[in-house]
Amino acid sequence: MAHTREDPRSVPTELRPYLAELVRRTRAVCGPHLVSVLAVGSLALGDYRHGRSDIDVTVVVEPSLPGSAPHDLAGTLAHPRLPCPAAGLELVVYGADFVRRPSGAAGYLLDLNTGPLLPDRADFDAARSPAFWYVIDRSVAHQTGLTLFGRPAREVVAAPDRPDLLAAIRASVREHSDGEGHLADNRVLNGCRSVVFCRTGRWLAKRAAAREAALAEEEFRPLIEAAVRSFERPRSSALPLPAAEVRTFLARVRARVDQTARSAGT
Repeated sequence: MAHTREDPRSVPTELRPYLAELVRRTRAVCGPHLVSVLAVGSLALGDYRHGRSDIDVTVVVEPSLPGSAPHDLAGTLAHPRLPCPAAGLELVVYGADFVRRPSGAAGYLLDLNTGPLLPDRADFDAARSPAFWYVIDRSVAHQTGLTLFGRPAREVVAAPDRPDLLAAIRASVREHSDGEGHLADNRVLNGCRSVVFCRTGRWLAKRAAAREAALAEEEFRPLIEAAVRSFERPRSSALPLPAAEVRTFLARVRARVDQTARSAGT
């Protein structure tokens, strides 16, 4: 296996010791069955904000990984056993045989949420989870995943097929439209990312997507700019946004996604 790593300057200074230890512990648990450890989410898209963003990590392992290893990995990486310096760690483990092929399923071996601002969760049954989160994350990983250990993202993570990806984006927008458990600024900015992806086929960081969406959706520019200002604050001091305007904007996003799906014949 090739042991490659991206330029360490790609990783924010305050996260380097933590990610190095995360990789070390993952290697210790998975041994020769470990294929890759990839940074995804805001780290991969170049818009990590300390005190606001989560650390998103995708781990790829060989099918021969012992069945106890995902449980062991969840234990050794859980906060505060490994203190997370960010708002939280969202780590997903996939089998290499699953993730090398396009899929609209969740398909994980472990979904771990942990950290100072995240409710602890370690789930080992992918059938119980909505698939859309994982489909979108794998799309981001294939596009821009940052290699912390092992083989590069594009070699190990397949891009989802377009119909599956558009269905996942529609489900994501519905989830954010409901609003439960999501900050208002995050709902708006994820809507911006969805709109820009439908237009360009590329995932952008939230603030970059907001700039493009504000130009295309002029009537929502004040709302989008307010969401960006809120996003630039710590999570605990996010600004309130007008609930009716947020719902109206997300309804517009749903219409844009549906229009893209119709145009693609999905």
